Amino acid sequence: MDLDAYTAEHDREWRRLAVLTRKYRLGADEADELIALYQRVATHLSVVRSRSPDPVLVARLSQLVLAARSRLAGRSGFSWAAVGRFFSTGFPLAVYRAWPWWTAVGAGFVLVAGFLMYWTAEHPETAAALIGEDAAAEAFEARFVGYYSEYAAPSFAFQLWTHNAWIAARCLASGILVVPVVYLLWQNALNIGVTGGVLAAYDRTDVFFSMITPHGLLELTGIFVAAGVGLRIGWAWIAPPRDLTRGQAVARAGRSGVLVAVGLVGLFAVAGLIEAFVTPAAVSTAIRVGVGVLAWLGFLGYVLYFGRRAATTHPPQGS
Repeated sequence: MDLDAYTAEHDREWRRLAVLTRKYRLGADEADELIALYQRVATHLSVVRSRSPDPVLVARLSQLVLAARSRLAGRSGFSWAAVGRFFSTGFPLAVYRAWPWWTAVGAGFVLVAGFLMYWTAEHPETAAALIGEDAAAEAFEARFVGYYSEYAAPSFAFQLWTHNAWIAARCLASGILVVPVVYLLWQNALNIGVTGGVLAAYDRTDVFFSMITPHGLLELTGIFVAAGVGLRIGWAWIAPPRDLTRGQAVARAGRSGVLVAVGLVGLFAVAGLIEAFVTPAAVSTAIRVGVGVLAWLGFLGYVLYFGRRAATTHPPQGS
């Protein structure tokens, strides 16, 4: 094939395709022309590659074809509409569909933490072995309360945000292995149960719940969601639906996990702000707990309303 003659014959079409690809807005006729030229130049590229693979010409035509394909597929980039769809559909739908998993995780966590708290409180020797006698109990209470105001609130909120987001990410990433998720939940339940039990053993239960409730409701719910979705990914590997391969089932559950991971970043930001600014605030317990309860109910209502609405228009694929 005479490459120079082929280039001279089609160069005008190539230049025209480049112009249309760079044009900001296209009319109906121009859009049709873009499609036709894209198809022709793709054929030209195939011919050049098979008959006379000149690297310079191949590179030029490849760039043209890729640019035209990108233009036909739509311009990518930041879009507020995409952000809106994520918060109105993607995230709440993923959380809503996984509700049996994270509610089961939450129920199990509360039972384990509650049992540990009861056991520690009902066995004074256990609490004494952990912190000592009454004087030590007062110091323990002071440390527990002081923890929430030890650092400057803005830096403390950022620290809590990153810490909780990291725990959630570990739950989601290790969900396919199951055991690491259970271990992370156990560590948190043990910490809460023993701390609450020690304070309860010395008649300071009110202190424990007044300090942990404002932020704990929202924060722990976020952990439950992450752990539940992570375990759901693991179960997709263990027992995939009949109409999906094991890889397909894990991929589908994993995509849902990515949506949840991104959405929980915002949830933990709110929980961190509450823990840093509201929990240690010098206001009545009713106000501090009320803020936490409202934030928690707001999240549950958001998931229920938007998740259920999205589920009616986005039926699940497969069983």
